[in-house]
Amino acid sequence: MSLARRLASQSTIIFGGRLFGAGLIFLVQAFIAQFWGAAILGDYLVVIAAVNLIAVTMPLGFQTIGTYFAAEYRARNDRRQLIAFVVRAYGHVGLTFLALVLAGPLVLGWLGLGQHVVAVHYTPVALLALATALVYVNGAVLVGLKRPFAGFFADGIFRPMMVLGTVLVCAAMLNAPIVAFSTMLWVTAFGYVLIALVHMGIVVLTLPRVGETAESRSADAPRWWRFAAPWVLITLATDFFFDIDLLLLANLLDREELAIFGVCTRIFSLVSFGVAAVYAVILPEMFESEANADRAAFHRKVGEANLAASAVSLVLFGVVIVGAPFALLLFGPAFTAGALPLAILCLGLVVRSVMGPASMVLSIHDRPWASLPAVLLGMGTLFAGNLVLVPAFHLVGAALAAIIAISVWSVALWLIALRTAQIDVSILQWFKARRVVAAE
Repeated sequence: MSLARRLASQSTIIFGGRLFGAGLIFLVQAFIAQFWGAAILGDYLVVIAAVNLIAVTMPLGFQTIGTYFAAEYRARNDRRQLIAFVVRAYGHVGLTFLALVLAGPLVLGWLGLGQHVVAVHYTPVALLALATALVYVNGAVLVGLKRPFAGFFADGIFRPMMVLGTVLVCAAMLNAPIVAFSTMLWVTAFGYVLIALVHMGIVVLTLPRVGETAESRSADAPRWWRFAAPWVLITLATDFFFDIDLLLLANLLDREELAIFGVCTRIFSLVSFGVAAVYAVILPEMFESEANADRAAFHRKVGEANLAASAVSLVLFGVVIVGAPFALLLFGPAFTAGALPLAILCLGLVVRSVMGPASMVLSIHDRPWASLPAVLLGMGTLFAGNLVLVPAFHLVGAALAAIIAISVWSVALWLIALRTAQIDVSILQWFKARRVVAAE
């Protein structure tokens, strides 16, 4: 099967699974809004945003580079290095979880956040962060080992099924919405920890499949840290952009508007996963080409991935324009105000797809720190945009601030990759290559 056809088939399956799981979470959020109220939905979205931001820092960046190093060590038959990397990543999660449990409540108290929704539900939040961090590490390693389905389905399918079941049971057994919400968080936390441990077991069972013929050498720890350290900030600003945005908007929007924008960002996350699925299939191939110093194959695979991602983003943008008003209506008539902001957000996905995976390419070429100026520029633009646009335009202002920030950092990353790595990671490279072939 050709690379293009495999990209289409595997990414379609991954996206289909994600769509199923996201649909279940969509129903959960609609149920909370309709039966427990928009205020509790706002609290739920803030809790999930906090969990995501805490979890992404717990592996200290190793989950962000897991796919790259797993693919490299698999290609080189270097099981020893792979096991050392995985053990180090899990060790980071365990140690940071211990620090989180011991110091977290004290820190929140010192900051005057003792009554914040995260502080009130701190223990389940910590458990959810532990499980989420483990799944991040597990998924990254499994994708690098060419098991993308196993990598994505724990979070994409099994977690949403567990959350939906928990919400329905809690709603049926408990009448008070606040008590039901608290109980739901506790049960969900323990359930997700169990899923994460099973997911880890799959990783452990997969490791022996990697060959052990590479020459023995000391651990690549300095190289791991050189890649991982900047990717903590890069991942926070990209994959968890809207979690940060929700926390920034908590003081600029009222709780109902915050809930509406939060739902829009969750739908956007689902849409953006369609593009991420394309890159998940091609990333191991790209890493192998770079590891084998096959620059022509590397450029070709980047171009094909960008073309597929851009096509998918345009299709999904059209689907959102047509279907968003009907989907938002499930949360209540007030939530249809999010249709225009959601469409604006999805335009940002098109921009990201067209400009290409610049941060990943810079890391592959041993320049991970080069991404940070663009990331900081994007986050600064988001902060300033929110302050200027949200008071005047509310939900639309929040969406405009987000797409401006996304566009600024995407273009900046493309320019940095072009200047430092001498690689055009945008879709323009694919068209240039086609013109060269046609000319020959």
